[in-house]
Amino acid sequence: MRPSGRMTAFEEHRLAGGAIAGDADALQALWQSHRRWVAAVLLAHMPRDAELDDLLQEVALTMVRHVHTVKDPTALKPWLRTVAVNAARSAGRRERVARTKVLPFVAQEARRQADEAQSRGNPAQSDSGASALGIAHSLPPEYREPLLLRAVRGMTYRQIADVLGVPMTTIETRIARARRMVRQELAALEGQSPDHDPVRPAEKDGAS
Repeated sequence: MRPSGRMTAFEEHRLAGGAIAGDADALQALWQSHRRWVAAVLLAHMPRDAELDDLLQEVALTMVRHVHTVKDPTALKPWLRTVAVNAARSAGRRERVARTKVLPFVAQEARRQADEAQSRGNPAQSDSGASALGIAHSLPPEYREPLLLRAVRGMTYRQIADVLGVPMTTIETRIARARRMVRQELAALEGQSPDHDPVRPAEKDGAS
């Protein structure tokens, strides 16, 4: 694995094949690699009063029990995304859901960004980032999911396209529109310039 902690495509394919074949170590490593973007998918589809940690455990359990049914290592990511979406939608249909946390992953990420912004002496940016993440969660799912995968997880457009199973150009268009909607909403709420983009990942990548 590279020093950044992100897997290469070869490493990911190898681990996916091992997990499908029943290698517990490969399965654990793969889950640790995918857990954060799975959380972003769950956030895009789950009810606001659902427990993210509970849904992550549900997805992980499904992965352990049924990963062997995946026929091709390249299909594992789309399969895992489908599992996450189904888990989130099932939570929306359940009558009883935990109510002690609201958007815990977004809140945690917002706090992290706020701490980083404050350490750079820019508290206004920290407030803007937290507001933007809240607004992002209110977007329609087709815009919300790719934006959260990009802004919260920092995935490339190509990686998001692979997970969602749509062309990369579609992902580019949806994220651009999602950012525009967030900017417009922020401008209305806070009087910011629409050109300001607080949900753009700080780290650039070459596949965007």
